[in-house]
Amino acid sequence: MDLINQTLTAIDGIKVGHATNLTARTGCTVILCPAGATAGVDVRGAAPGTRETDALRPGRLVQKAHAVLLTGGSAFGLDAAGGVVQYLEEQNVGFSAGSVRVPIVPAAVIFDLGVGDAKVRPDRHMGYRACLNATDEPVAMGAIGAGTGATVGKAPGVTSSPGGVGSACKYLDSGLIVAAIVVVNALGNVVDPETGEIVAGGKENGSYVDITERLLGANIIHGTNTTIGVVATNATLSVTEVNRVAEMAHDGMARAIRPAHTMFDGDTLFSLATGAHTGSSVNTVGILAAEVVAAAIVNAVSA
Repeated sequence: MDLINQTLTAIDGIKVGHATNLTARTGCTVILCPAGATAGVDVRGAAPGTRETDALRPGRLVQKAHAVLLTGGSAFGLDAAGGVVQYLEEQNVGFSAGSVRVPIVPAAVIFDLGVGDAKVRPDRHMGYRACLNATDEPVAMGAIGAGTGATVGKAPGVTSSPGGVGSACKYLDSGLIVAAIVVVNALGNVVDPETGEIVAGGKENGSYVDITERLLGANIIHGTNTTIGVVATNATLSVTEVNRVAEMAHDGMARAIRPAHTMFDGDTLFSLATGAHTGSSVNTVGILAAEVVAAAIVNAVSA
């Protein structure tokens, strides 16, 4: 247990890599777990862009994922998952299927096409490069990787603030670690869960405005939103339990983003359990998951 690293990579066996195009203002972020981690997902937003989420449901053949890709580029950005699959295959990592190994790489996207160059999107080359950049050092945060073109706080007549990538970690004396990485590109404002104070969001005349109030009865700006991320733990959890953790983790999104889970957000959280620690309940992991998601969201815009 690393007491200095307060990000997702504090969990042994997990690496994070970013690939960034500052000119086009887009990029992707990969979470590698080559040894495999029990995986789940909860898609709470109404406008998602995802890959291989059905494979993570309870009752499916596949029990573990080998990486998760978070990417810009909307649906086009899902191409970057091909580069992650290629990288893992070259490392002989994947689900054993006879003479081959098939890497399991679920993915989710944000919509950033309206920020930089809409014709430049993450592709398989960028996904591969993110894998090459993956490290177990503390996660770099802010306008990097999948969060390069992220923005928060969108309503008619207001100016949005930069979003980004954030990460946070909590650990117990028992050895349990729960951590999150989140790409914040929300329709709503980001607030400090402790105070309710807006820390990033829509502005008018230099001051933050209440996006929730502005959206009541207004025409929402389509295709500019979505918050996605990964919650990971070193706990030993079943597929059913790890999916429950993903569901509970969304409470953190609702605490830090107002409003969240709208018809124009594709809010999606994956969950991973490496199984190195035993004895912690799904309730404990889920409670901490919501806390680290909220903290990661605030860190994303603070960075």
